Amino acid sequence: MSRQKDDFYPTPDTAIRPLLDIEMFDGKVWECACGNGAISNVLQDYGYETVDTDLNDWGYGESRRDFLMEREALAPNIVTNPPYKLAQQFIQQAIDLGVYKHCWLLRLAFLEGVKRFNELFVKNQPSRIYVFSKRVTMWRGDEEPTGTGTTCYAWFVWEGKSFSTEVDWI
Repeated sequence: MSRQKDDFYPTPDTAIRPLLDIEMFDGKVWECACGNGAISNVLQDYGYETVDTDLNDWGYGESRRDFLMEREALAPNIVTNPPYKLAQQFIQQAIDLGVYKHCWLLRLAFLEGVKRFNELFVKNQPSRIYVFSKRVTMWRGDEEPTGTGTTCYAWFVWEGKSFSTEVDWI
């Protein structure tokens, strides 16, 4: 299977709602890789005001906004499914911008790797990791969903400065 250009894999609401059932946000939520609005629409269903940006124009939010080039936070919270090849850079950018609470839908394998451990986790541990007990299926933006997923996903949550990580299942 070929990769979708710029990692456009819309997030199913079944992956968003479990996070929003257990995490609350104070203030606006920035969806900095908003794609077609999949996450933002669910956030709005839960009563949150969103700031929606994306590098690409997927028909939702403000396009041509490169999150990695932003110089100030547009909201105190982030909830997103980032491009996987740039996930570590996105997380570091949120930390550098001083975003208080940021949540990232990532493969569970994001925990692996000496380089990532030394560059990110040693200095900035996530506060919580919520592992999906039922696998989430991600489909390319140009595909119709069929079948089930084979990849383990989790929500990685940073909230302020954390010195330990709580792991739970959703």
